[in-house]
Amino acid sequence: MKNTAPREDFTDADIKIGKRATWAVGLPAIEHAMIPSEEEMGTARTAKVSLTINHKRGFDCPSCAWANPDHSKPLEFCENGIKSIVWESTPLTIPREFWAEHSLTSMRSKSEYWLGKQGRIVEPMYKAADSDNYVPVSWDEAFGIASRHLRSLKSPDEAVFYTSGRIMNEPAYLYQLFARAFGTNNLPDCSNMCHEATGAGMSPAIGVGKSTISYDDFGKADLVIVMGQNPGTNHPRMLNALEDTKVHGGEMVAVNPLPEASLMRYKNPQRPSGLVGNGTKLADDFLQIRIGGDQHLIQAVAKRVLLAEEAAPGTVLDHEFLDTYCEGFEAYREHILATDDQEVLEATGLTTEQIDSLADRYIKSNATIITWCLGITQHKTGVGTIAEIMNLLMLRGNIGKPGAGASPIRGHSNVQGDRTMGIWEQMSDAFLDSVAAEFGFEPPRKHGFDTVASMNAVERGEVKVMMSMAGNIVAAISDSKGAEEGIARADLTIQVSTKLNRSHIVTGREALILPVLGRTEKDMQHGLSQYVTAEDTVCRINASRGELDPVAPGLLSDVSVICRLAESVLEGRGVDIDWRGFEQHYDTIRDSIARVIPGFENFNSRMENEISFVLPHGPRDSRTFPTPTGKAQLTVRHAEYMQVPKGRLILQTMRAHDQHNTTIYSLNDRYRGVSNGRFVVFVNPDDLAELGLSDGQTVDIFSEWPGRPDKVLRGYRVVSYPSARGCAALYFPEGNELIHREAVADVCNTPTSKQIVVRLEPGTTPVATGRPVAE
Repeated sequence: MKNTAPREDFTDADIKIGKRATWAVGLPAIEHAMIPSEEEMGTARTAKVSLTINHKRGFDCPSCAWANPDHSKPLEFCENGIKSIVWESTPLTIPREFWAEHSLTSMRSKSEYWLGKQGRIVEPMYKAADSDNYVPVSWDEAFGIASRHLRSLKSPDEAVFYTSGRIMNEPAYLYQLFARAFGTNNLPDCSNMCHEATGAGMSPAIGVGKSTISYDDFGKADLVIVMGQNPGTNHPRMLNALEDTKVHGGEMVAVNPLPEASLMRYKNPQRPSGLVGNGTKLADDFLQIRIGGDQHLIQAVAKRVLLAEEAAPGTVLDHEFLDTYCEGFEAYREHILATDDQEVLEATGLTTEQIDSLADRYIKSNATIITWCLGITQHKTGVGTIAEIMNLLMLRGNIGKPGAGASPIRGHSNVQGDRTMGIWEQMSDAFLDSVAAEFGFEPPRKHGFDTVASMNAVERGEVKVMMSMAGNIVAAISDSKGAEEGIARADLTIQVSTKLNRSHIVTGREALILPVLGRTEKDMQHGLSQYVTAEDTVCRINASRGELDPVAPGLLSDVSVICRLAESVLEGRGVDIDWRGFEQHYDTIRDSIARVIPGFENFNSRMENEISFVLPHGPRDSRTFPTPTGKAQLTVRHAEYMQVPKGRLILQTMRAHDQHNTTIYSLNDRYRGVSNGRFVVFVNPDDLAELGLSDGQTVDIFSEWPGRPDKVLRGYRVVSYPSARGCAALYFPEGNELIHREAVADVCNTPTSKQIVVRLEPGTTPVATGRPVAE
């Protein structure tokens, strides 16, 4: 094992721009996954994780939330899944000397890539108020510091308890229980920044905010419409399901501003044709939509469906479904028929012929899946767009039948499960009533802070303690520079994590790092091996059992950290919860979950006998809709046409290929032809000509918001790229600095990371450090 600490002095000249790919995966994916794994973990560890990842008696991949099929292949992982495992399961550990040699101030100039490459954190670390360095402390000392701060707050609402999708169901359940027993609903999570629009758009329509399909439905679909996502990078195993659609004769249409390689052709490395042949063509049509035009597109397709029904009554709409299960059709129909066709063309950047073709495919299809990710949710009208997707699906009865339905794709392994377990600032009264009945205390009812509201409160000085279970909120949140300045006003920040990231070095006056076991590592409690569970994107509950020896002896599990902290903080507060029992055997946690959360009845016995199970879902299973009226709702939504001033572009942030959320595995993005650098902005060549800019030129990027000073990133290299006209793209999380905190989606308050108005101006100084220059 070697510590390949990256350079921090690269310049614009180091970035290499090559040819973009027109297909994905194949032999290169095996090479890029397995060679680094062998180099960094060794043969034995690599073999063990490769044969157990995503298997029913193995461990759940800590990367995306893609579903595991009922009949897993021997190797049920993807390139980025293995990269995630290598990143977290590395035997490289941070020595004590590191903390003395590296002050927080010195590390703030380092990149996320550099921080993550330093290795695993293996003992609790504490930064005192008068120090610029972390020092090691014992676990008892760490819990004592955290407890002292939390118990001294004037109000429980001065604390925020954040989490990412890395933590599993059992610790998530305990985490929300701890926060509510402490007295607050301040439980923001990463879903606030990504898929919040999905729940807000789907729930009013069908009463459930989760996928209405099963994994096998992709192989039964006549048509799959893939919107706002790049599965080859963000959830590569989904390509197997999309290939199933094509192999069984279905069609696929991709809707995305950028031409993503994985949506063009897939070379499945577990098929001979994927290794030595041409692979499988996926998208039959690729609609390069203008950013922000998706709601207009769906409305335009729906209008064509309604007009086709008028031309041939009784042959296009699913009248039985609409009459039996739905409400609101007439008002919806009247609204859609009034859609302005010219505005649709301007908003989408598409031609009439392209929209006609998509509508024709939809009308001919007897079973359609519409699947989406953050390219739909992170817009001002993300909720409205998802509501329109639900409307369109209902017109032809594409809910609750084989091969059809709504398929939101979650981007982090257990973000959906965390929400099911109660990680939300506004859980229902029914859930809180069940918590009260189970534990004998009255949980708070006032809604807490979501992620954006939490950070705003931190910056106002209203939050004194901010605890984070995994994640990297400082880098992930919009206006990241403002977030860094705000975090410094907190009295204490607590990071429960495995490796360093930006949120560890941008701290409150005092700071704690509490290091925990990784997903692949054995979790032994009182001599008994424990397992945890996760919920995937199609509502399946899967067990996860780590099999590697922990990288260091002093690490605790997420469950242990929560239980010991809760026991210390809540002592003497009149809340009688057996935290020690929960920590000693996780079956006791699952027994409690079974009593509190519907769908988890007989949780332990089902996991023992069935190994995994699918949660009940009324719309999917029986066309029953838990809405106030018991019927699915077609709703009227007004689409907003985003007009931008002359000389401006609409910018989206996105991941590079060698990346998972804010974790950077390398400085390469081979599908887009970029290597050895991240500070690039992708712009259509015609837009470059119109703006008087050239490929390879250094530019400064200014984001605009009414009534606010511009935000700017300086020293980016322009890459001429065939994106939709008027659109540009750069990488997350660096681009978060350009998102004004006020720029949030309607209804759900999600940062509009895919809809930023920017102007590009010639720059003079390329980026020459590991972090972009932000002002």
